[in-house]
Amino acid sequence: MDLSNKIAIVTGASRGIGYAIADTLASYGANIVCVSTRQSVCDEVAAALQETYGVACIGIAADVSSFEDGASVVKTVIGKFGRVDILVNNAGITRDNLMLRMSLEEWTDVISVNLNSVFNFTKAVLKPMLKNRYGRIVNISSVVGVMGNAGQANYAASKAGIIGFSKSIAREFGAKNITCNVVAPGFIETDMIQSLPKDYLDTIMASIPQKRLGSAREVAEMVSFLASDLAAYTTGQVLHVDGGMQM
Repeated sequence: MDLSNKIAIVTGASRGIGYAIADTLASYGANIVCVSTRQSVCDEVAAALQETYGVACIGIAADVSSFEDGASVVKTVIGKFGRVDILVNNAGITRDNLMLRMSLEEWTDVISVNLNSVFNFTKAVLKPMLKNRYGRIVNISSVVGVMGNAGQANYAASKAGIIGFSKSIAREFGAKNITCNVVAPGFIETDMIQSLPKDYLDTIMASIPQKRLGSAREVAEMVSFLASDLAAYTTGQVLHVDGGMQM
C-alpha cells in the first residue's frame, strides 16, 4: 500500500490501537496528525514517527468530545498541510457497569467521547474533503457494538451508533469520492486487556475461533487498507478484526 504524502488525522493516537494505526499509516508514507488529550504525549508520538519514517508529523491536544476542539484541530491541519485526506476516529473510553448500577455520568461520558467525537471530527473534515473531492474516513467500532456485552450498555450503544452513522455518511458522500467504513476489533492485546483476570481471559479465548487475542497491528493494517486507494470502491462496510467471534 502506498499512502505517500497523504494527510491523516488519528484521534486517540497516544497508545494502544490508536498508536498502532498512526505508526502503520506512517510506515506507508502518510503524514500524521496525532490527536490525544495531553500535548506532551502527542508531541512524543509525533516526534517518534517522524524520526522513524521520515514523514511529517504533528501532535495536537484536544478534547475529542468538544465540537469546537474538533473544528479547531481540522483548521490547524488545513493551515499547515492544506488538506485532510484521511480521518481515523479511534478515540474511546470505557465506564463499565451493570445497567442497574450505571450512572448518568457513566453513560454520558462514554457517549460523548466515543460517539460524539466521531460526529465532531467527521463534520469538521467533510467540507475540506468535498473541496478536494477526496476523502477516506475510517471509524473504529467494536465487536461489542455488534454483539452487545453485559456491563457495557453505554460502550455497546456508542459503538453501535458509530456503525449506523458511518453507513449514513457513506450514502451521503459516496458520489463525491469520500468513503466511510468501520473497523470492528474484537479482543485485542492491549494494556487494558492484559489487566483482566486470567480466568476471564481464558473464557474470552474459548469464545474466539482462532483461540488467541488479536494484535493492534492487525487492526491497523485493516485501517490502512481502507484508507488507501486499494479500497476506493469500498464504502459503508463493517470489517471485523476479531478472530471470527462475529461471523
